[in-house]
Amino acid sequence: MVSRLVLGCGTVGQNLVEAIADGPEDLLVVDDAESRIEALRDEKVSATCDDPTDSEVVAESAENPDLVVVADADSEVNRAASELAAEQFPEAYLVAYAGEEPTADQRFALSATADRVVDSTEAVAQQVLTVALGEHAVRTANLRRTLRGVDGTLAVFMHDNPDPDAIASAVALCRVAAETGVDAEACYFGEISHQENRAFVNLLDLDLRNFESASEFDLSEFGGVALVDHSRPGVNDQLPDDTPIDVVVDHHPPKEPVDARFVDLRSDVGATSTLLAEHVQRLGIDLSEAVATGLLYGVRVDTKDFAREVSTADFEAAAYLLPRADTAVLDRVESPSVSADTFETMARAIRNRRLDGTVLASCVGKLADRDALAQAADQLLAMDDVTTTLVYGFKDGTVFVSARARATDVDLGETMRAAFGQIGSAGGHADMAGAQIPLGLLGEVEAEEEASLTTVVSEVITDRFFETIQSTPDADYAPGGEASFDATVLEPEN
Repeated sequence: MVSRLVLGCGTVGQNLVEAIADGPEDLLVVDDAESRIEALRDEKVSATCDDPTDSEVVAESAENPDLVVVADADSEVNRAASELAAEQFPEAYLVAYAGEEPTADQRFALSATADRVVDSTEAVAQQVLTVALGEHAVRTANLRRTLRGVDGTLAVFMHDNPDPDAIASAVALCRVAAETGVDAEACYFGEISHQENRAFVNLLDLDLRNFESASEFDLSEFGGVALVDHSRPGVNDQLPDDTPIDVVVDHHPPKEPVDARFVDLRSDVGATSTLLAEHVQRLGIDLSEAVATGLLYGVRVDTKDFAREVSTADFEAAAYLLPRADTAVLDRVESPSVSADTFETMARAIRNRRLDGTVLASCVGKLADRDALAQAADQLLAMDDVTTTLVYGFKDGTVFVSARARATDVDLGETMRAAFGQIGSAGGHADMAGAQIPLGLLGEVEAEEEASLTTVVSEVITDRFFETIQSTPDADYAPGGEASFDATVLEPEN
């Protein structure tokens, strides 16, 4: 099956065919010059000597290709071939070379049919390769195709209590959907409580829809559902776990297979915002300053200012976004006021810390602001001789856990899954992870019993974490003693 079709093959076409011929997808070139076809065949490229502007030839050349490139030297040939390709393969991503001397009418006609028109100015072949035929170009074409198939409004869900990467990614995906003619809403459950995240949303005036509970969500209101910065309904969101998903864009490694019409899941990049920036750039979408600023902040936060799990793609995304972003707004976002509740949580984390070797754990008890846990875990990691921190508390019948690590051989995400995956949901990155664990019957204690609940939770969570760290091969850990616990205490009711 041909997935990439080249119609017309002038000098530009030959250059790009040479560059992409060794790719994994099937390629077919159609051109009417015998000498070029023979040369391509000598290079083991599948090529047909025929008229790329003949409707029957185009129709029979491929069946539903992902990508069509029109690259003849003659602008009129490109115009005619583009119109045929657009009619025959409406779902394909169509890239057209303008030709050597295009008229104004030819340029207009190409712009009306092609997804992207590449001019004959400087470095033409390189532009085609980097913008249209890069490693993930077909993925972008498939995203566009999937969005076009949504009949109605697309609900773009972030994970619960979203962070800047999730927020920015959702808003950017809504912008991509709008470009394809689909209305979209950026949605989330829970609350945005971290002061920096609230400042982020308010200063950029981002349009978000909050569902306070699962009962407020009505699937029939939407034509489709997308997930960003997480990959499964019902896991870290309050959607029914059987919700059909159209689009998933995420950078976290999944615990189970991801089921959606379109999936872009790349754990080798540092932020979901990086993936959205790539799609936006490849589609040639003009971003507003607010969306560009949001994506740049999402990349910076999730890579910890390019110091954590950063990839070349993250740097490239930032380079693309920086000239379009408002850095003055970012300065204001990163210097918000801190609530008294946050300071109190951090103080309790310091007072209640329990150190075992280089691993520190602390229970802060009942939570007012769950996002304060991450700040406390970050702050405690700065203590001398501490390489791993775990800070947790409980709220609304759930224990929330935040963990951080540095200079250690422990994969924190895997460790959290091993420790808490059987009694709750857990996961994350090698140096930053979290968990949510239902309290079950324990969540129904009266206010005067809060101290005893704190003691029980502390014994289970801390001991379970220490024991899991101890059992990790080659961990940078010096245990201070054996840990024991009852793993059934926090299991939810059936």
